[in-house]
Amino acid sequence: MKNIPLHWRVIIGLLLGTIYAYLSIQFGWNDFTLNYIQPFGDIFINLLKLIAVPLVLFSIISGVASMKDVNKLGRMGGKTLVAYLATTVFSVGVGLILVNTFKPGVNVDDDLRTEMRIDYELWLAEEEAAGNYIPRLDDINYLSDPAYADQIAAVKARRSTEEVDDNTQDKLDKAARNSEKGPLQPLVDVVPDNFFGSLVDAEMLQVIFFAIFFGVVLVGLPEDKAGPVMRGIDGLNDIFVKMVMIVMNWMPIFVFALMAGQIVKAAGADSDKFFSLLDYLWKYGATLILGLALMVFLVYPTVITTFVKKMSFGRFISRMRDAQITAFSTSSSVATLPVTMKTVHEKMGVSKRISSFVLPIGATVNMDGTSMYQAIAVVSMAQLHMVDLTLGQQLTIIITASLASIGAAAVPSAGLVLMIVVLESVGLNPVWIALIIPVDRILDMCRTVVNVTGDATVSTLIASSEKELEVPEKVSVAS
Repeated sequence: MKNIPLHWRVIIGLLLGTIYAYLSIQFGWNDFTLNYIQPFGDIFINLLKLIAVPLVLFSIISGVASMKDVNKLGRMGGKTLVAYLATTVFSVGVGLILVNTFKPGVNVDDDLRTEMRIDYELWLAEEEAAGNYIPRLDDINYLSDPAYADQIAAVKARRSTEEVDDNTQDKLDKAARNSEKGPLQPLVDVVPDNFFGSLVDAEMLQVIFFAIFFGVVLVGLPEDKAGPVMRGIDGLNDIFVKMVMIVMNWMPIFVFALMAGQIVKAAGADSDKFFSLLDYLWKYGATLILGLALMVFLVYPTVITTFVKKMSFGRFISRMRDAQITAFSTSSSVATLPVTMKTVHEKMGVSKRISSFVLPIGATVNMDGTSMYQAIAVVSMAQLHMVDLTLGQQLTIIITASLASIGAAAVPSAGLVLMIVVLESVGLNPVWIALIIPVDRILDMCRTVVNVTGDATVSTLIASSEKELEVPEKVSVAS
């Protein structure tokens, strides 16, 4: 089994978890599944949260400090950040167009959507009773309709056995407090008054601000003082990357537990609901994969051929293959970075000065695939719960998903940690993340390909604008 590539083992775990969930529903094993299988999925989520914040901190410090010269943050740095932000916003926009066109959360079983809507309204009622401000997004009220009395009772019974973890409740409390702040408060909140508090509360943008500030100052120190610190930072970064890789080696078991537990929790003893949930996950996944494929095979090559006359459409796609395959296998932009740098330098013709600056930053802050995933996931889950998001709310998703993707560690499934931020930004229940977690690993492999291809695209554009691009006519197959 160890000789089987990780992504195939994950797929096997996914399929086995689905089969087990069906058997659990059919033979009445649900209590055992929820008590002894589902907790392993919860452990996995906790491990991701444990690792994500310090990994973001040390990877950004390492990336900024690797520039060696603070002056590089001038013209080239400005162009790099603008290009990364533009591709991220465009990616989110493509995702929103697709999810509103294909409506993966609408075209599923009506009974499932009704139950999900009741669950959402009960959550709203509980938050209001607790004094937490959660804005109501529509006037629909199933709880007051006697026709749904049986379904309401069933959902209440199910919810009474579920627990919301302390971290999620803490995030909800923060969202309530933030809703009463002024228009510039989000800008103020980026600058922490207590860095250790930012780490404890997982305030990613504050952590990013501190990491960039720390990295810039570190570059300006004499080598005898900066060297030991830099080596320590690199060592810590390697440790947390290694921790993620160790967790990922157990991913097949975690995926099995997540798939089995979440389907059983949502479907209960109803086998029809089991297939309805699979129907939703399939349509959601297909919509996301379509969006990711458009970015990789249409948007990025078109941008390159438009602005870089030396690079043809087919040449760009074929020469990115090694980096894309590595990204698909590792689900990590950081793990793929050495291959990406080699590919961009040797096959795309980008100078080492450009690639050594643009790509490490991109591996940390440029997450086009992750931001698209967040947008499609949030809207599709809202659709599943019969919540029709307005244009203004979807514009909020564009902004929040773009900013949240900056804080996503470039490691497998780290975007899951930041999904809560995007859900909260439009007043939705962060617990919904559990619906898509079982299939996240498979989709994560695909969106990492987009992240890496986006990094290479921006690197090539910057090199062209700086007159440091020499596209080779032919490349070695071995390279």
